[in-house]
Amino acid sequence: MFKKLCIILLLLVSTPLWASFFGEDEKEVVLPTHIVEISGESYFDESQMYDALGVEHKSMFEFWKDDTATINDKLLPTLHASLRAFYDSEGFYDATYEIKESNTTILIEVTENEPVRVRDINISSDHDISLLVTFEKGEVFKAKKFITVKSNIMGQLLKEGYCSYDLDTKAYVDLEKHVVDLRYIVKKGGVCTFGAVTVTGNESIDDEVIKSRVRAEEGARFSTELVKDTSDALYGLQSFDSVLVGVDRKIYNVVPIDITVKEMEKPYRFEAGLGYDTYVGPRVHSSITKHNFLGDAQKLNLQLAWSKLEQLAILSFYRPVLFDISDYYVGIGARLGYSNLEFDGFQEEKSFFRTYLDHETKRTKLRLGFAFEAISIRALDNLRTGDKLKFAVNEGDFLLAYPYIDFTYDARDSKLNPKFGYYLKFYSELGLSNDEESSLYQKTLLEGRFIHTFENLTLAAVGVVGTIDEDKRKSLPESKYFFAGGAFSNRAYGFRELGVIISPTEDSIYGASTWVNVSFEADYPIWGDLYGAVFTDNTMLTADAYDFSGEVISSAGLGVRYMTPIGPFKLDVGMNVADPSQYGISFQVGQSF
Repeated sequence: MFKKLCIILLLLVSTPLWASFFGEDEKEVVLPTHIVEISGESYFDESQMYDALGVEHKSMFEFWKDDTATINDKLLPTLHASLRAFYDSEGFYDATYEIKESNTTILIEVTENEPVRVRDINISSDHDISLLVTFEKGEVFKAKKFITVKSNIMGQLLKEGYCSYDLDTKAYVDLEKHVVDLRYIVKKGGVCTFGAVTVTGNESIDDEVIKSRVRAEEGARFSTELVKDTSDALYGLQSFDSVLVGVDRKIYNVVPIDITVKEMEKPYRFEAGLGYDTYVGPRVHSSITKHNFLGDAQKLNLQLAWSKLEQLAILSFYRPVLFDISDYYVGIGARLGYSNLEFDGFQEEKSFFRTYLDHETKRTKLRLGFAFEAISIRALDNLRTGDKLKFAVNEGDFLLAYPYIDFTYDARDSKLNPKFGYYLKFYSELGLSNDEESSLYQKTLLEGRFIHTFENLTLAAVGVVGTIDEDKRKSLPESKYFFAGGAFSNRAYGFRELGVIISPTEDSIYGASTWVNVSFEADYPIWGDLYGAVFTDNTMLTADAYDFSGEVISSAGLGVRYMTPIGPFKLDVGMNVADPSQYGISFQVGQSF
C-alpha cells in the first residue's frame, strides 16, 4: 500500500497539472513562423498585402514593436490562393508572382502587369441611381466595389418602398484589352406598403405593448428604415434578449410584419463603479434594475450616487403602455428621489416626486406630468462673515408644486453621433412657490440643434433660450434659476458654475431669470476613428425675465473625438476668449449636438 502511494505521489509531482496547481508557469507554446518579404509591388502598399495574406506586422503607431513581418507556418499552403484572390479582387487579373521559401524566410516576388479598367458605364433605369453607381471611366475595376454598388442600389430601392424591383447588373470583362463594360438595368416596380402585424414568442408581455413600438404602421409606405426603427424601439423596451422583425413575405406589394421576440431570461441588472465627473469630481455610483417588472415590459430602477459635492438616490418606475386611444399608446412613469448638491456658494437639499404620462413615436416624445419638490437652500461658509452673508442668497425652505410639459422632436440621423438633421425641445412648468407670500411662476426652455455634414466636415449649431417669469421677484429657491457651464453650454467653465453674468470675464453666484446660449462646432477626421474639433460657446445670463441685453461670456476651444462602438468619446478644452486663464476641461460619451 505504501509503495502504491509513493508511486502515485511521484507521478503527480512529475506532471504539469501538479506544477500548475502550485502556480508554476507552463512553457508558452510558440507556433513556428517564417519571415515574409515582398518585392515588386507598386500599386499596393505592403501593409495591404500583409493584411490580405494574414501576415503579422506592426502598425504605424506600434513603434515599440519589431519591424519584422511574419506568417504562421500553417498559412503557408494558402499563400498562392490568397495572392491570386487578392489581385483578382483588385482588378489585376494578369498579375504573376513567385514564392521562394527557405528555412526562415518567404520571399514573394510580384509582377503586377496591367490592370483591368472601366471602359463604359451604361445605366437603364426608371429610378435615379446615378449617385449610387460610383464607378468612373478609367478607374481600376474592383469586384468588391461592383458588389457594393449592387447592394447599395438594392438597399436604396427598399428604403424608398420598392420591394418588387427587377435589377440586372453585369460586368463584361475583356482580359485581352484589359477593359470592362458595366451594365445596370433597373425596373423599380410598384410601391409596397406594410401589412398587418403578428407577434410570436412573447409570454408575459402583451401584444399591444409590442405593437406600441412598431414604427412600420399598417398601410404606410414600405421602408427598411422603418423596419430598423421598429427593431430599435423594441430593444428600447429593455425586456427582450432577441427581436426579429420579419418582412420576408409579400402579398401583391403588401408586406406583413412578423415580429418574433424572446423575453429576457435574466431581467435583473446591477451596475456599480468608481469614476470621475468633471463637475463633482471622484464619484461612486450604483444602480439595480428589474426589467419586465411584473410583466408588460415595466421597469423598476434604484439609482444611488455619492461624491463630495453630490449625494443622490432615485427610485423610478415606468410602464410603457397604460392605455391607448385610436392606436395612440400612452405610458406612465414616476420618480421618487433625494439629492444633496453643492453649488458655487450654496447647498441645495431636495426631496422630489414626479409622475407623468407620455407618448412616443419615431421622432417625437411628449410628456405631461406633475411634480412636487421640497427644497432647502443654505449658504456655504465661503459666503459668510460671522453670522452675516456677503451675498444675499435666497436661503430658506421651499415647497413647489407644478404641472409641466416636455416635448422633443428629434430628426437627427443618430442620437450619439449625428451627421445630419435637427433637434427641437420645448419645456415649461407653471407652479406655485409656497414661501411666506405664495408666488406664481412660469419656467420655459426652448432648444434647437442643427447639424449638417459636407463630405467629412460636420458643422453644428446649438441654441438655447430660457426664461423664468415670477409674480414676486426672487420667490424661488436659488437652484431653480438658470446656471450655465459644462459640456452642453459653456465649456470654459464647469457644470453649472456660471451665474448671472456681470462682464465678459466675471459672473456671480446668483441664478438667472433669462438664459441665452449659442454654440457652434466643426468636427473633421484626423486619422481613422480619431476626429478633431473646434468650437465656440457664447452665454448670456441676466437677473430679470426677458432681459436679452446683458453681457456675454464667449469661449473657444479645441477637442478630440474617438469613435467607439457605443458612440464618440469626447474630450474638450475651452477657454474664455477675454480671459484665457479661465479654462475648463470636459469629457463625455456622445456629442453635445
